[in-house]
Amino acid sequence: MVITGAGGQVGGFLAGEAASRGYDVAALTRRDFDITDESAAGRVVRTGDVVVNCAAMTNVDAAEADPDGAHLINAVGPGNLARACARVGARLVHVSTDYVFRGDHDRPYEIADGTGPLSVYGRTKLDGEHAVLSALPEAHVVRTSWVYTGGDGTDFVAVMRRLAATDRVIEVVDDQTGAPTYARDLVAALLEVAAGDTTAPILHAVNAGAASRFEQARAVFNELGADPDRVRPVSTAAVPRPAHRPVYSVLSMVDSTRAGLTALRPWREALAEALAVPLAGQPITSTP
Repeated sequence: MVITGAGGQVGGFLAGEAASRGYDVAALTRRDFDITDESAAGRVVRTGDVVVNCAAMTNVDAAEADPDGAHLINAVGPGNLARACARVGARLVHVSTDYVFRGDHDRPYEIADGTGPLSVYGRTKLDGEHAVLSALPEAHVVRTSWVYTGGDGTDFVAVMRRLAATDRVIEVVDDQTGAPTYARDLVAALLEVAAGDTTAPILHAVNAGAASRFEQARAVFNELGADPDRVRPVSTAAVPRPAHRPVYSVLSMVDSTRAGLTALRPWREALAEALAVPLAGQPITSTP
């Protein structure tokens, strides 16, 4: 298995889990393999490979300031991989995002719903989906949302975890709703797809349920025994950011499970497991 973007949270989880399941893993960071270099893609991908593309520019606000760079990484790069796979008969699983949708629904987005990204990030990720499926129609695009590890990184849960350990009162937006997804659960879904258990070209893989960022933050505080009342709701308008976020971007797994993908567990259950993993250097404690 060839994993691109192995330095990121999903790619890192995937590399470890795939190796533990007996896969021969080539875990490639951007330093090892730049997917925007088409000639490099031709050298890396071999006949019979299963390629899982986790490489992306995922900093939504940074993408607004660098649309050309975002397009190169999120659209051109995946197209390079798809063409390389098509030439040699390799398989490709490409990770995409809920941000390809406009966010004006009041019910979870189905795979066939019309897209309409609001940001450079969303537009370039949608372009990447089109590039992949145009060059390699038998490829799989797996959309996910609000991915976190909950460790010592920069994802939302990790940041909330650090803030919970302080005595600060924080403000979190309560008018953006999504499906928080634990990276470990997403990785399990990606490995199912990589194993060839579904033939659907586009799939959704998210933990079940929905939450606002405010609700997600309070859940983190609750799980860690911190006072959830230190998390205060605020509107998106009160904390403007360079990139527009969808107001509602919950993804439905109904069609994906019909296509053979195992449904992911509820998001609160996954969050509890993620936060039970001690941070590096933190002692493991047991409950009497």
